[in-house]
Amino acid sequence: MDMHIFLVLSMFVVLVGFLLSGFPVAFTLGGTGLLFGLIGIITGTLDATFLEILPNRLFGNVIRNELLFAIPLFVSMGVMLEKSNVAEDLLENMGRLFGKLRGGLGISVTIVGALLAASTGIVGATVVTMALLSLPTMLKRGYDPSLATGSIAAAGTLGQIIPPSIVLILLADVISSAWQQAQLNTGNFSPIPMSAGELFAGALVPGLILVGFYILYQIAIAVLRPGASPAIPKSETDVLDAAFYGRLFLALAPPLVLIIAVLGSILTGIATPTEAASVGAIGAIMLGAARLDGWTRNIVIGALLCLVVLLSLSNVADLRMERAVVPTSDRIAYYGAIALTLAFLFGLAWALFKTHRANVLGEVLKSTVRISTMIYAILIGAALFSLVFRGLGGDAAIEDLLHGLPGGQFTAILLVMVLMFVLGFFLDFIEITFVVVPVVAPALLAMDGTYGPIWLGVLIAMNLQTSFLTPPFGFALFYLRGVVPESVPTTAIYRGVVPFVIIQLLALLLIALEPELVTWLPNLLF
Repeated sequence: MDMHIFLVLSMFVVLVGFLLSGFPVAFTLGGTGLLFGLIGIITGTLDATFLEILPNRLFGNVIRNELLFAIPLFVSMGVMLEKSNVAEDLLENMGRLFGKLRGGLGISVTIVGALLAASTGIVGATVVTMALLSLPTMLKRGYDPSLATGSIAAAGTLGQIIPPSIVLILLADVISSAWQQAQLNTGNFSPIPMSAGELFAGALVPGLILVGFYILYQIAIAVLRPGASPAIPKSETDVLDAAFYGRLFLALAPPLVLIIAVLGSILTGIATPTEAASVGAIGAIMLGAARLDGWTRNIVIGALLCLVVLLSLSNVADLRMERAVVPTSDRIAYYGAIALTLAFLFGLAWALFKTHRANVLGEVLKSTVRISTMIYAILIGAALFSLVFRGLGGDAAIEDLLHGLPGGQFTAILLVMVLMFVLGFFLDFIEITFVVVPVVAPALLAMDGTYGPIWLGVLIAMNLQTSFLTPPFGFALFYLRGVVPESVPTTAIYRGVVPFVIIQLLALLLIALEPELVTWLPNLLF
């Protein structure tokens, strides 16, 4: 066997061995890359000067990568919404709205999971929060434990496919680099870039289809097995009067406005994902503060109204003061804009002060730093691993392997999807994203295909979502097991997630056979 091929195969074996042993991912990636880099230099299969590329690679692809700045911002947005009890209000009111129907509590969990996915995108927080709030009620009302736990775990993973999502941001960075590399390899020295906004748009429709499949499953169980998902007796539910719908509106409106502001600005091209993430982070802070007391709520509403007026003013008046002649109306608008900006900054400062006094802001910042540091450490380790892998000729070997398969791109994509699904039983999505995707994506995108990087990125994202539910190492299962009562056995949780894994695979098959479900919205918007 050629020494290059032997070292490439050995890299993967050693890497997977360390990952399965529970060694930290970042150190595993970086350490394996460094170890085999030294072996390659000693055996003469890797040029030592090749590793000198690493500092420039880290500086250009990680440190100065503007897209990755969105990660801590989206994380802080999600953690703040978690701490401000948005999920509690949503679950309570949705449960009352659908509780009179058989399967209503399961439907409400799915809808709330979708709303939290579009506003937080943090799977662990969503699963734990919904389990603590809804599982006792579902079990008390006679829900089958497997159905109840499976519904909560599956709804919690929707944050992986419904944008804005941390996984989609990481995939956008990896797939974009692979797409440019694939175009350069084919002789196109002016490669067409792929933006994170396009991947967000491509994932939106499949994400909503998956939510629809979950709801249809809840309805089917309610019809076929009425005893598994009983309705709440009418005598124990609230009257759906004007007061109830008022509470429902107050629970739904703030997160919906935040979702529309963040996701809408990305999809319409008004803002980049990083800029939209900053809007989301600030909006989450103000929303969290507004829920503390009535006085703060009034200040936050006033600050947001000032922001709306300021944006409107910038569209109707020319606020540039360096012109030779400035009309009086524009001068008045200019000073009015300054006053509105100061008023908004006061509202934001007050929101920061109140969340700090409530011991919420500090917890949010600690969680944001911890999660973001972990992701950036993995990025650095993955950069070293992929650099050594390419230096040993691993990318060329993978490309030759995939191109040599009978059936062309279809067989290659099928093989890669099966590989990722199997790896999802043992590895989490970050490990697969930084180990497998950079290796196989350039080869897949270099083949003669019709649908390009957005379709491939959404396929991979949908596949990675199953890694949260597949035993034995599905992270959503671990989160759920930590808060589920001892009376619910682990086997019940595993049985409960199996139908939802099958539903995810059916959704994956659907978008594989109907790529227009992915490409339609990006083509329309971009």
